[in-house]
Amino acid sequence: MSFPSLTHHGGVRGVTGSCHQLHLDAATSLLVDCGLEQGPDTRPGTEFAPVEFDVAGIQALVVSHVHLDHVGRIPALLAAGFRGPILCSEPSAKLLPLVLEDAYRLGISTDAVQVDRYLALLQRLIVAVPFDHWHPVVEGVGVSCAVRLRRAGHLLGSAYVECDLRYPGPENSTRVVFSGDLGAPCNPLLRAPQPPERADILVLESTYGDRLHAGRSDRLARLDAAIDRALADGGTLLIPAFSLGRTQELLYELEDILHRKQLSKGAEALADPLQFTDWSRLPIILDSPLAQRITRVYGELHAFWNDAARQRLGEGRASLGFGQLLSVDTHARHQQVVNYLKSTGRPAIVIAGNGMCSGGRIVNYLKAMLGDPRHEVMFVGYQAKGTPGAVIQASEGAGGFVQIDLDGRMYEIRAKVLSMGGYSGHADQAGLVNFVEGIPFAPEKIILVHGEPRAKVALKQALALRLGLLNRPTDIIIAQQAALN
Repeated sequence: MSFPSLTHHGGVRGVTGSCHQLHLDAATSLLVDCGLEQGPDTRPGTEFAPVEFDVAGIQALVVSHVHLDHVGRIPALLAAGFRGPILCSEPSAKLLPLVLEDAYRLGISTDAVQVDRYLALLQRLIVAVPFDHWHPVVEGVGVSCAVRLRRAGHLLGSAYVECDLRYPGPENSTRVVFSGDLGAPCNPLLRAPQPPERADILVLESTYGDRLHAGRSDRLARLDAAIDRALADGGTLLIPAFSLGRTQELLYELEDILHRKQLSKGAEALADPLQFTDWSRLPIILDSPLAQRITRVYGELHAFWNDAARQRLGEGRASLGFGQLLSVDTHARHQQVVNYLKSTGRPAIVIAGNGMCSGGRIVNYLKAMLGDPRHEVMFVGYQAKGTPGAVIQASEGAGGFVQIDLDGRMYEIRAKVLSMGGYSGHADQAGLVNFVEGIPFAPEKIILVHGEPRAKVALKQALALRLGLLNRPTDIIIAQQAALN
């Protein structure tokens, strides 16, 4: 076997479970991500299953970002005996314990002693690596390896991973790059990713390799209009949202809308007093303890925001902690809020997990409000086939003839349903192709991972066409279990 070589332990059958082992030589390797397979077809108990590979010789785990489909099997990795460093960006080092503690409590144990022991082990292993700095991982006679993290624009702290490998002999070096999840442009909080200056081998995600996203330019206007409807109808705008990333984007844009409304409040009231609605009394309710903890950390990490977001902060605006934002902590308080909004005509905006309506506090809001046309459910993220969110989303425009099973009981969907485009955290086909085109010299190999088969095939064709037109041919491979030997 020649080196370097790659083995994929996940992320080849679909869009979750990313886990890639980079073999430097016969006895030495790195692991890039250790994610959980998710979705309706996932086998029960996957989060408890032992890792199916030998951890001996793995010098470090490099984490691209802290979504569970990239880090959710870390407990299994530790249970297998891995005690090497967990390398990640500085923001990820703050976020990773929060995400893994929540997953551990939900899926493994709530015993305080076990949780504390697990978190203490995590904290000992996590090594925060600054962006754009080479970090030595292996320094041997036969091979050396340094790792560099570059901003990926997908999530606060998300990175693509550059591995610089050097073997004995002149000019005997290889640069292997793992894209992680690349972000879509125009994220309101994050800096856009810049392509690497070199990638001999590129392991590239393909989540949206077969489609183009709707433009983001009108999403503020559509969000503004949806909130106006809630005010007019005396209803609640329910937004099922994932705790990490999407929730913080929504809060940032809601604050912007409220700020602009406040500036124009006097003129609006004078122009049409009968139609004027006081946005300053509209509560924005964040009903997710995990999302609240993550949002606080996002605020502390403002040094990693983009220039526009930091400028807003410098103007004294609390983009993630504004006055109309109300946080619901206990379950008892949560139930009080659900009952109050159900029984009154008080308009409100509720952001609650989980994003696909398959669990979490959003389910209680749906049970209470789906049958009332005053309310509206707004989807801002992908709804996997077979999830309650996908069923509700499919009812958009049906006008009350659809029912849904929530916890074994059927509920009629009479609430308005809206799907809001432009919030994807992933680059689309154009973004992925542009990322590759931006590398000064075409990679020798591009290995496509983390996508459905159709998306990978479409992205392979698009890349081959673009690179062919540029006279930069490369070997494009759709990953299987072992991709490079």
